[in-house]
Amino acid sequence: QVQLVESGGGLVQPGGSLILSCAASGSRLSFQSMGWYRQGPGTQRELVAVNTRGGSTNYTDSVKGRFTISRDNAKNTVYLQMNSLKPEDTAVYFCIAEVKTAWGVVTYWGQGTQVTVSS
Repeated sequence: QVQLVESGGGLVQPGGSLILSCAASGSRLSFQSMGWYRQGPGTQRELVAVNTRGGSTNYTDSVKGRFTISRDNAKNTVYLQMNSLKPEDTAVYFCIAEVKTAWGVVTYWGQGTQVTVSS
C-alpha cells in the first residue's frame, strides 16, 4: 500500500522560509512525477510545483522565483523549499506521487500539512 508522509509545515512570518518534505513508500513501481498541491481557505486545490522523475520542473506562476522543488529518487522523497512567504501562501499543502501502471497513471495523495503565513 502506497503511503505519502509529509512534514515541515507550520507557522511562519511573512518573508520567512519553510521546507516541506514528503516521503513515499509502498510501491513496487517507480514513482514518476512527484509534487505539491495546496488548498487555501475558500479556494480550490491548485498545483504548486511538480518534478518529473527525469528532473523537469513546473511551477504555478505565483510561486516562481520563491519556491524550489527537488527530489531524491533513491529515497522517494520530494521537497519544497519555500522562501519569501506571503500571507496568500497560507494553505494546506498536499504531496502527490504518480505511478505508471498497466492500466494508466495512478496518483497518490498525502494527508496534507498546514502552512500558515502570518505576523
